[in-house]
Amino acid sequence: MRSYLDFEKPVAELEAKLEELRALGNRDGALAISDDVSRLETKAAAALAELYATLTPWQKTQVARHPQRPHFVDYCAALITEFTPLAGDRSFGEDEAVVGGFGRFRGRPVCVMGQEKGASTEARIRHNFGMARPEGYRKAVRLMDLADRFGLPVLTFVDTAGAYPGIEAEERGQAEAIARSTEACLGLGTPNVALVIGEGGSGGAIALATANKVLMLEHAIYSVISPEGAASILWRDAGRAQDAATAMKITAQDLLRLGVIDGIVPEPTGGAHRDPAAALKAADEAIAAALDGLSGLGPDALRDQRAQKFLEIGRRL
Repeated sequence: MRSYLDFEKPVAELEAKLEELRALGNRDGALAISDDVSRLETKAAAALAELYATLTPWQKTQVARHPQRPHFVDYCAALITEFTPLAGDRSFGEDEAVVGGFGRFRGRPVCVMGQEKGASTEARIRHNFGMARPEGYRKAVRLMDLADRFGLPVLTFVDTAGAYPGIEAEERGQAEAIARSTEACLGLGTPNVALVIGEGGSGGAIALATANKVLMLEHAIYSVISPEGAASILWRDAGRAQDAATAMKITAQDLLRLGVIDGIVPEPTGGAHRDPAAALKAADEAIAAALDGLSGLGPDALRDQRAQKFLEIGRRL
């Protein structure tokens, strides 16, 4: 069953009427109502397109968090063949918030990893809602070291509200683990491409997104703190999250204009959750184009390009 966001109520009402008409048309002896169905389909599609053409930053935040949006495991299954996952950080244990391993992207061997939020209640608990602990980032470092050793490109898919803020994570060195993962990204002698597929939250995101090319889906968000967290700090009122989202410039369109990201991957009308196959295809093409653009660079050139990219963000802003 399709899940609708609050601001999608007008579309939900039209599509509910459309389903009623279709059900009526399927009954034996029902009158031919194909013209009415066609007319209502056109009206619903137009309403959806108009709505998504003018989304506010807060509405984009809601779309980025949509429970039916494709997650990392969906991208991995669709884009990566012969995927072999690896587990553990060889220091403390396994963290299922970060899933990673090796496989082939369009026949080319790659290292691939990303945060996985989970699609069911059981999966969300197992993956800790995509919020990694230190062992998750240390696993990412281990995978990147292996990729660098064997000269394999690294693909990362970012989708997290942030690193896990629990006491045990802090006790095991959360900040240091994030810093080490960011350092590993910067030191790679192979191409790395990051795609923000949902939420890109704070250091939990940058630990995997310090890449030669950083891409975002059209309705994804990327920020140093959640809108609710920013509103709580600035106004001591989480209810002003909508104001914070607008002020923070967290959308893909704002971040491309500011030079923080390198490209926007278009989503189907109504968001990636309405047509996952189209979203996965667009991601496939964007990642392939980004890798092709980096194919002629050697290890030193890749490191220099990556370093300059992030230094320029600070100088520009």
